[in-house]
Amino acid sequence: MKPYIRSLQILIAAIALLIGGCSTENFEDTQKLDRQPSIDPDYADVTIPPNIAPMNFFIKEDGDFFRIKVTASSGEGELSVTSDDGIVQFPEDEWKEMLTSNKGHTIDIQISAAKKEENALKQFRTIQMHVANEPMDSYLAYRLLYPGYYSWSKMKIMQRSLETFHEESLIENQILEKNCANCHTFNQNNPDEFMIHIRGSKGGTYFGENGKLTRTALKAENMPGGATYPSWHPGGRYVAYSSNKVKQSFYAHPKKSIEVYDQASALVLYDREKNEMLYIREQDTTDHMQTFPSWGPEGKYLYFCRTRQVKENYSVQNVKDIHYDLARKQFNPETRTFGKTEIVFDASARDESVSFPKISPDGKHLVFTLHDYGTFPIWHKEADLYLLNLQNGKVEKLPVNSDETESYHTWSSNGRWLVFSSKRRDGRSARPYFTWIGPSGEAGKPFVLPQEDPTRYDRMLKTFNIPEFVKGRINFEPRDFARAAGQQSLQAKAGNSVDSIQTWYRQKENKGDDETDWGLHE
Repeated sequence: MKPYIRSLQILIAAIALLIGGCSTENFEDTQKLDRQPSIDPDYADVTIPPNIAPMNFFIKEDGDFFRIKVTASSGEGELSVTSDDGIVQFPEDEWKEMLTSNKGHTIDIQISAAKKEENALKQFRTIQMHVANEPMDSYLAYRLLYPGYYSWSKMKIMQRSLETFHEESLIENQILEKNCANCHTFNQNNPDEFMIHIRGSKGGTYFGENGKLTRTALKAENMPGGATYPSWHPGGRYVAYSSNKVKQSFYAHPKKSIEVYDQASALVLYDREKNEMLYIREQDTTDHMQTFPSWGPEGKYLYFCRTRQVKENYSVQNVKDIHYDLARKQFNPETRTFGKTEIVFDASARDESVSFPKISPDGKHLVFTLHDYGTFPIWHKEADLYLLNLQNGKVEKLPVNSDETESYHTWSSNGRWLVFSSKRRDGRSARPYFTWIGPSGEAGKPFVLPQEDPTRYDRMLKTFNIPEFVKGRINFEPRDFARAAGQQSLQAKAGNSVDSIQTWYRQKENKGDDETDWGLHE
């Protein structure tokens, strides 16, 4: 190394040391405040997984110098950073080491703030984070789009590493002729076995398996709607859907702008092995609308939401009279038959409505969204998350709710973490929040998905839609879906041998007030 270069490096290091010493140590007075600092996002007293990306935040206190020191109750590790603008960003490697060394312990975050002209340091009361023993799945998949009612010209399905800040596109509808993409669903959080719906000119259900994408057409005969709200049977052979005739109406007052509701809906089953679509028959099929299917972890029961079939003149003026109960049916995968409907939670008796049932991987708990009426709760401010203990039937409102909408939620593969959509930040755009769920159903304080720049949510208009835990990276990219869109769709066949889906829907739509038994027996 040339002498003048070496001398320059020494000079730069000396200046950095001098500046650092002046800015962090030379305060004549330290004042201890008996309150925690205000930070955004609010990460105080949250329970976090040991594999989460750095919990960066913005300090909402006066100052032009901030010192942040992280220590652990176990005495293992220490981490210090400084900031001159209140934005706190922890080094990823040091943060990872701190959490890995302190599973089951608490980490303390000491924040101090100063103004240079005052030459005094204000030290706030410590903020704590509790590090759980159990990790969460390493990836999150979600749809990123502008909040609205019909605009999807710019839409992406993203995958984000929860252990880092790496984010990449899985689907970009700009290269799919701006068609809508939705309902990304994974079999038991498996990144190698999933499906995604695409509507429009590139329409179809795209199944990803063993590194291959297959475009399928699941709408058999004259189903009034496509196959929506999918749920994988854990064996992988079957996928349950609901087929919905959806209506969208707008209100004329500012407190609520839109209502989305069904005029007809029913459960259908896709047999991937035989490429057959079967409607799920029962004696009272034409008397009820059924939606939001969700398998139990062993595949023995299919849970769903149901309400009485509405009349032909049903409109948004009547939607407040519609209340969905939580139900289930036993399933035999060998014969592809279902048992009788059992009511699991009678929400209509409370003049309320259930949506989005999701069963924990151990089969002990079920989380659903409860709201005042109707079927689609993402526009309902009163929508909250509830926990049902499937062993004793007890239902409790989870302590993770806010005054804004809480809706779509999924479990991590180990059943200790729940991710859900919440509009609590601004009442408009949904953000993914995470909460720890204990073995007995107890819940930790929720926290929003950490971002490398903690002010991102303040500048970001797009909403995070349908957050789904995934156990690893999905090995596809947007061009793979563009190529698959050129495939000839694999057309599903109607699999019921006695009554066709077409006949069943005709009976359902024409039934009205007629109580005729249409012979749809099991």
